[in-house]
Amino acid sequence: MPKKRSNDVKPQRRDPAATRRKLLTAARREFADSGLAGARVDEIAARAGVNKQLVYHYFGDKDALYLAVLEWVYEEIRAQERKLNLEGLPPQQAIKKLIESSFDHLAAHPDFIVLLNDENRGGARHVRGSRKLEAMHSPLVSMVSAILSEGVKAGIFRKGINPVHLYISIAGLSYFYFSNTPTLSAIFGKDLSSKAAKQARRRHVVDLVMHSLRP
Repeated sequence: MPKKRSNDVKPQRRDPAATRRKLLTAARREFADSGLAGARVDEIAARAGVNKQLVYHYFGDKDALYLAVLEWVYEEIRAQERKLNLEGLPPQQAIKKLIESSFDHLAAHPDFIVLLNDENRGGARHVRGSRKLEAMHSPLVSMVSAILSEGVKAGIFRKGINPVHLYISIAGLSYFYFSNTPTLSAIFGKDLSSKAAKQARRRHVVDLVMHSLRP
């Protein structure tokens, strides 16, 4: 029986979960940098350090990989909201934390804004085809609705606030600021990307929404 050479290399065992994570991370960067239309599977594979064929093996095609990235970035913000444990807080504190969390998440994840802008330009074709996204958002709407009801019963929130519209307003007040920081800074002659400007905007958004809920 031949002796095993000392320089023989053991074949590496494939780790599907790790490979998928590498591909998703690389794809997130590539789609944020170039958009769906400009992104290249070759570049995604190179960024991930894997064979190009593994993109097709794990995800099927570029569109399916793009949807997986979108589901990932949406799940990140939903996971962040779940960590707030809003259900156990007084209504005013719960809404305030939700506003602050929404603002802080967008501040920390500029690629989320870029990816959503790209998907909106495409008419939300991929989001509409997702089986996961609606299921992610339904518990959030129910939770906000329950918090509003508690606030109404306590006499601190006015009646008739739609939970979906409230959440859209909370997200929109922050989203527009971050998606348009360069143009807004140019128009108003202020650096709205500075730490001080972002802190001021955060306080304003919280104050604006909380005042809108009063009876």
